[in-house]
Amino acid sequence: MIIKNASLETVCGITSRLPENKLPEIAFAGKSNVGKSSLINGLLNRKALARTSSQPGKTQTINFYNVNNELYFVDLPGYGYAKVSVAVKEKWGKMIERYLKKSQVLKAVFLLIDIRHEPSGNDRAMYDWICHNGFQPIIIATKADKLKRSQLPKHLKMIRQTLNAGADTAILPFSAQTRQGRDEIWDVIEQYISHTEE
Repeated sequence: MIIKNASLETVCGITSRLPENKLPEIAFAGKSNVGKSSLINGLLNRKALARTSSQPGKTQTINFYNVNNELYFVDLPGYGYAKVSVAVKEKWGKMIERYLKKSQVLKAVFLLIDIRHEPSGNDRAMYDWICHNGFQPIIIATKADKLKRSQLPKHLKMIRQTLNAGADTAILPFSAQTRQGRDEIWDVIEQYISHTEE
């Protein structure tokens, strides 16, 4: 997809009402510091549309990015950040769950996992939770440039096994630095969007 325009359109906090968008939505979930903002910026060819931070846990809202007036990227709050209280974590969880259940136009949920590490308990819980809400998660294995190419298959297999993901679950390596995987991710997004136009 050629990106003509992209902008942050709606920011929803814990008590905000979710927007009733008509365009298809593609959501991105992942723990804090996994590279969600870098992925969104990379997909949209922007340097700082989604704010990246050296401090994990910065995204405490659901952010809706309008892309070409054709679809929305939905950035969900990062989970698993230790410095946030249990009460706040529960509110974030309820906010994400409310979104997954209520959105009428959510087409796909991408779950970001750091390719270098075995998925955490939070990652496994989020994978199961996305499935429970009726979606087939697409895994993006971020920070692929941190590994040698020869190491990628072994780490992708580790992610699949740890998540107990079936053979039909796509796992796409991505690097914000080299743009590896960008075109493959867009191919998947466009498949989901084209289904809604038929």
